[in-house]
Amino acid sequence: MGENNHRRRELSEGEIRARALESLLREKGVLRGEVVDEIIDIYTNDIGPLNGARAIAKAWTDPAFKSRLLENATKAVAELGISGMEGENLVAVENTDEVHHVIVCTLCSCYPWPVLGLPPRWYKDTPYRARVVREPRAVLREFGTVIPDDRDITVLDSNAEVRYFVIPQRPKGSEHMSDEELAALVTRDSMVGVTVLPDIEPKAATR
Repeated sequence: MGENNHRRRELSEGEIRARALESLLREKGVLRGEVVDEIIDIYTNDIGPLNGARAIAKAWTDPAFKSRLLENATKAVAELGISGMEGENLVAVENTDEVHHVIVCTLCSCYPWPVLGLPPRWYKDTPYRARVVREPRAVLREFGTVIPDDRDITVLDSNAEVRYFVIPQRPKGSEHMSDEELAALVTRDSMVGVTVLPDIEPKAATR
């Protein structure tokens, strides 16, 4: 009983509602388990992060929009038609040559759903939540991300009141790309801050 109560306290309001709806639909025979899993995977990895990617691409190409995004992310993304539950108070932070940001929720799994979709499983797991605060460089290395020693790492703790997301550094070599092409470069993990975006390799000259 105590263990069940502990798990329930770790769920956000949105997660509790989603699980209740899923249980109801399964009981009614409307959804099969594999269908639910497929939908969750799509929204976690594909559809969800596309909203954030659009906002990042616009921030890279429109300095005025980036200023508004950093000042009030909730209002700025609303300009792009992005809003919804778990996004009432979004805060965007920018990665630079001086500082690298990474987000976590140490209490449960608070996450900026409107811009990043559903949180990945590792984001909700206790090891990530505990370790990234204590040893961020080691955790990032496990994602294949090596941050130079002269660059600060700031870990931001999302909660029920504030949900953070990261504006990753724009890849070198992407200067002539359209917003749509830029958005395709942005990944969910780069907006959480556990990865960085690779530079664009110059195309080989044709003969």
